Amino acid sequence: MISYQLFTQTAVTTVVTAVNTLIPSVGLWLSSRIDLVVFVYSFAWVFVLSSAIPGVILGKERSVLVQFFVCLTLTFVALITVDVLERYGAASLNQLLGLSFMFNNLVIATLYLVLPYILMIALDIRSRNRNKKKEDLEMLTETYVENAPNGQPCQEAE
Repeated sequence: MISYQLFTQTAVTTVVTAVNTLIPSVGLWLSSRIDLVVFVYSFAWVFVLSSAIPGVILGKERSVLVQFFVCLTLTFVALITVDVLERYGAASLNQLLGLSFMFNNLVIATLYLVLPYILMIALDIRSRNRNKKKEDLEMLTETYVENAPNGQPCQEAE
């Protein structure tokens, strides 16, 4: 949890600095509201992760309470993972956070900030395509049953 927030802060700062050099008035406005911008992008990551992960684990049919407990469990696991890695894995949070320098690159920072929105669009398109295929199959089934002679399904001649 801490790592993506730091990555988001670094990426937003990088992009806002670049915007400030290209369009100073917009850059100044973004700089004065940097906390809000970081919040929006952090929220996008939380939203994607909290929507996608339970969907993968639980499937399409899930209750809100079950989804809440899965998200709560994942959050708990994320928080204790750092301690476990530091204690038993000889890894530190500083090693993970040391990767934040990559987000000083404008291209990587922009990709990182755009990625949750790309994932949301991709998941939405995928869901729409699935629903469309399901509707088409149901329509085909209804048409087949309606056109069957005497209400009986058509049988192929042997």
